[in-house]
Amino acid sequence: MTAILGISAYYHDSAASLVVDGEIAAAAQEERFTRVKHDASFPRNAVKFVLEHAGLALDDVESVVFYEKPFVKFERLVETYLAFTPRGFVSFSQAMPVWLNEKLFQKKMLLEELRAIHPGFPEERLLFSEHHLSHAASAFYPSPFDEAAVLTLDGVGEWNTTTVYVGKGKDLRIVKEINFPHSLGLLYSAFTHYTGFKVNSGEYKLMGLAPYGEPRFRDLILERLIGLKEDGSYRLDMRYFDFATGLRMVNRRFCDLFGQPPRRPEIDPLTQFHMDIAASIQSVTEEAVLRMTRALAAELGMENLCLAGGVALNCVANGKILRDGAFRNIWIQPAAGDAGGSLGAALAAWHLHMGKPRSARMSGAGAMDGMQGSCLGPSYSQEEIEKELIRCGAVFEKFETGKMLEMTANALTEGAVAGWFQGRMEFGPRALGSRSILADPRRGDIQKNLNLKVKFRESFRPFAPSVLEEDTERYFDLRTASPYMLLVAKVIPGIRLEMSEEQKRLFGIDKLNVRRSTIPAVTHVDYSARVQTVGKEANPLYRRLIELFREKTGCSVLVNTSFNVRGEPIVCTPADAFRCFMGTGIDMLAIGDCILHKKNQNPALMASYEKKFQDD
Repeated sequence: MTAILGISAYYHDSAASLVVDGEIAAAAQEERFTRVKHDASFPRNAVKFVLEHAGLALDDVESVVFYEKPFVKFERLVETYLAFTPRGFVSFSQAMPVWLNEKLFQKKMLLEELRAIHPGFPEERLLFSEHHLSHAASAFYPSPFDEAAVLTLDGVGEWNTTTVYVGKGKDLRIVKEINFPHSLGLLYSAFTHYTGFKVNSGEYKLMGLAPYGEPRFRDLILERLIGLKEDGSYRLDMRYFDFATGLRMVNRRFCDLFGQPPRRPEIDPLTQFHMDIAASIQSVTEEAVLRMTRALAAELGMENLCLAGGVALNCVANGKILRDGAFRNIWIQPAAGDAGGSLGAALAAWHLHMGKPRSARMSGAGAMDGMQGSCLGPSYSQEEIEKELIRCGAVFEKFETGKMLEMTANALTEGAVAGWFQGRMEFGPRALGSRSILADPRRGDIQKNLNLKVKFRESFRPFAPSVLEEDTERYFDLRTASPYMLLVAKVIPGIRLEMSEEQKRLFGIDKLNVRRSTIPAVTHVDYSARVQTVGKEANPLYRRLIELFREKTGCSVLVNTSFNVRGEPIVCTPADAFRCFMGTGIDMLAIGDCILHKKNQNPALMASYEKKFQDD
């Protein structure tokens, strides 16, 4: 048996992944254990979990692989400052002490952390991958494809911001790249910052805001900020940005171009201007990735495309790539951001460093991939769940599994919001039916109530549907599986509701309250939905719940949002779930075979949860 431990850390979303004989054994983000959103620290808790899950000690691991090369990143930092000198001296003087004291010596830091776990851990067992290779490996090797083009897009790794790899069997080689400071990910993040959301956290808010606006700044962005060629290659005009050498994403020239200063979060309201800005940069991003994928399909002559990197979490763009049809099949790594780099680093070591072949899997759109539904985190036995609930002071009843499912389905049909905690925790940013908050999508008030009373977040944020895979086309214009909630599709005309002339004249956030389909809670203002299809293999218990809901209502869809509140990592332990349950408007909690009702709990255990975590 050969085990390889992959680690990502020291930027954001640190994580650990364990690959045993080429198969993914376990993976988890550090934030789930520390309860610090996007935790960047060394993932000691995640490392402990993945090793314990496999029954291994660190000494049993063949290699530990870090997901990028710190010295190359330092080289990029120095060369960038030299290229832009004398601009950026202030940020250079602030960054250098941090690099010289900490980041430049990350190998030493990593060895110290590993030796704290296992004294005497040998230096030769510590390997380093490249950032974009880690992304590419995380996308290709777990995919169901024997051959594929692999496109990775993010902010920046060491130098790369956009890369194209070709994967065949166990081999993976780079064929194209775009380097810093020219970055589609950083361009999107610049607009994230400009509209008042957090970089590396709020990009999905910008995507969710876009349908409320009109892309009236699209041409201006293409004319002034990004030179986009027909093949999707691009260059940014760095006169408008400050991220290369400064302490901010954008500068005064950028703000003057659009005529307003950056929105101050939690102070300035979201206006139609910000919605139009969001729509514009989303449109530009979609145009860029479509040009890339069309050109790559024509040049490489391949049917399959794999995606990773933070931009691959833009599920609206992913849906357009799929519908465009340049590639017949696409597969997206569910942990597409830096957390997934830990997995890619381990897989790259197994297949490229050690030269091991991939396991035999079917190829094609309907094939099973190697991610096991992304349910790769901790699980808890019924005994462990009950012990934790008792320690928390919870009032609960235990039922046979079938009865627990029946009671949960009944509660959902009656309008309850249910916390759902079952099986292994998901790896990646999406809750996929293991750590979820569920509701009835047919109710028109669910979206606003969930946002304001349960999630404590902006009212415009959309919710995703989980649909039984075989019933997908009854609701959505989607003809492929989407198990990881990474594709956006339109609600089909047959279940749409026509808007009145008065409703059609509404602007911005006023569009929110218009009922657009027979499943309004998961239908966004542009008739789109971020779809999760639930097949028969990945999460059978969650599937049985949706089947029961269909038997009772005729509806094959549930609202599925992550089990957390704004600024909080998704819950990991039963105690996390109980605290979130007690601090929010969730009505009931199904955890293992236990059912908890809010009305039965000790009122003294209820606490305000809204301000517990920093805004994301």
